[in-house]
Amino acid sequence: MKMRRSRVLEKLRSGGVANSFKLNLADGRAAEIVAMSGFDCIWVCMEHVANDWEVVEKQIWASKAYDTDVMVRIARGSYSDYVRPLELDAAGIMVPHIMSANDAQQVARMTRFHPLGRRPVDGGNADGAYCNIEFKSYLKQANDERFVVVQIEDPEPLEELEEIAKIDGIDMLFFGPGDFSHGIGAPGEWNHPKLLDARKRVVETALAFGKYAGTVGTLENYEDLVAMGYRFINIGADVLALTEYTGNIIKNLKTKKI
Repeated sequence: MKMRRSRVLEKLRSGGVANSFKLNLADGRAAEIVAMSGFDCIWVCMEHVANDWEVVEKQIWASKAYDTDVMVRIARGSYSDYVRPLELDAAGIMVPHIMSANDAQQVARMTRFHPLGRRPVDGGNADGAYCNIEFKSYLKQANDERFVVVQIEDPEPLEELEEIAKIDGIDMLFFGPGDFSHGIGAPGEWNHPKLLDARKRVVETALAFGKYAGTVGTLENYEDLVAMGYRFINIGADVLALTEYTGNIIKNLKTKKI
């Protein structure tokens, strides 16, 4: 028996661009709607959003029904916080605020099986087909078909960016412009020279060491990001979509003559 293969990794390994959509709503049906639309991946968050594990599990179930990956941005804590999304059969995890090469190395150690790391083994969960995947095969498939993303969203890790990119078991460097702008003392200044330089440096470093680069984007800058070398791009979020939709309804209602 085999694990479900990662749609994101399949696309990236073939030279394509994987598209993601961020989901804040705590609902499996919301995940199903996004998956039905055709996105490669849904980004769910446990860093900033008050989702519990049952919510995430339902979102993974709903997404897998349409062959859509789920990437969980974990809450930094114990190793259990890092591996539990993978055991629920999320295709990947994203670790926020990596601050050094040592920090990234510990992530790889906790989330990768031998020979890349020392991730604790269970196998009796969804990713291991509830012990139906042979032990050694499970370890190998988990290393091959699950992706680990580290977020570069602070100025501090830039000093060791090359060392971070060299680490086996880390698949992707993900540039986060929001917190980066905050970290350099220029919150929300998306065209700040330091931010633009960091965004370029992250993708160049990732590519130089055989890693993928990811970031957030819009329809307006999507082609520019791809031209830079970014291959995993999050476009859109449920809260933005719902806000725009409901706002437009109210705006148009105000023009009605009643």
